Amino acid sequence: MPASRVLMVIDMQNGVFETSRLDRERCTFRINQLIHAADQVIFIQHTEEGLEPESRAFDLLPELTRPANALYVTKTACDAFYRTTLEDVLQSRGIHEFVVCGCATDYCVDTTIKNGASKGYVMTVAGDAHTTANRPAADAKVLIAHYNDVWRSLTIPGNRLDVKETAEILAAWTTI
Repeated sequence: MPASRVLMVIDMQNGVFETSRLDRERCTFRINQLIHAADQVIFIQHTEEGLEPESRAFDLLPELTRPANALYVTKTACDAFYRTTLEDVLQSRGIHEFVVCGCATDYCVDTTIKNGASKGYVMTVAGDAHTTANRPAADAKVLIAHYNDVWRSLTIPGNRLDVKETAEILAAWTTI
């Protein structure tokens, strides 16, 4: 039987956070709340020069809880599905629906969400549990609000994409 409360945590790594990210403490607190309530956690970790596997930069942030049954997928592109084992991991466990959180809202989180939705996965974005850095065109707070709005109104015929606050996700998970 597939896990019913699945959480995907994207790029919450030491090296990624060498660039200042908005509300790191609040974001990691909410992600930990979700981790503690989830049946299955999938950590997505980016690798590239400076983020090599087994390096401190590649490691997850030390404040994140790592459940014993957590799954790990390494990626080399913004999209966690691109040339990775993610689809095999999901399919082999019968996972078709999951909650998404992590970093960076406007890059890896957004790309993974849009590609996953196109592949038919039913996703809920934890709207208050993803973060990014200030960019030249917009500050992080504006980007997070913008992407939450974009995801809420994304047209995906035959599929749905929800954006909910962590408290709302946790409340729904207690009824499962």
